[in-house]
Amino acid sequence: MTYSGDTRVGGPADVRELPALTISKLAVGPMDNNAYLLRCARTGEGVLIDAANEADRLLELIGSKGLARAVTTHRHGDHWQGLAEVVGATGARTVAHPDDAAELPVSVDEPVVHGAQVPVGECVLSVIHLRGHTPGSIALRYDDPEGGSHLFTGDSLFPGGVGKTWNETDFRSLLADVEERVFAELPDDTWVYPGHGKDTTLGAQRPSLPKWRERGW
Repeated sequence: MTYSGDTRVGGPADVRELPALTISKLAVGPMDNNAYLLRCARTGEGVLIDAANEADRLLELIGSKGLARAVTTHRHGDHWQGLAEVVGATGARTVAHPDDAAELPVSVDEPVVHGAQVPVGECVLSVIHLRGHTPGSIALRYDDPEGGSHLFTGDSLFPGGVGKTWNETDFRSLLADVEERVFAELPDDTWVYPGHGKDTTLGAQRPSLPKWRERGW
């Protein structure tokens, strides 16, 4: 099956089979949030990125193989409405940046900062701190050993721009981090999995960086 990343609330997950990692994207909740279940092909270990809502559907997606960790990309409530129930049902360890941890409904077992790594069985996610949408917003980077990078950006990067900010200082901070820590480090074929809506690639967005800088947010 061909992965498109086009999902709808109430619809099935879209599943991408990489050689070492399976990525399942599920749209949940009234704000059309994306939740991503990553599962190591060799060990079966699973990591959920953003237990945003509809915990029953997330638990159905997780299934009998269980969940090792639940990562929250940032503090905003629409990204963690299902977190407490998912963690309670699975015993998963919680992961988030310490600058956003106090706003979450559960304690954070594994605080992560820029450059930290989150294991998914034998696979590894690298943490990228993107300051601006919230103080502790993070993205998670997976480099496929057989080709291509995959980036889970929360609300920091979407098709068409960086995430919402509430003042010029935060906008400049977020744009600088996205330019320096994402676009300058990763190639155009990097697949971007955002916190809401459709996926994109860095190559599709790179030409618009000057426009984003000029318009502000």
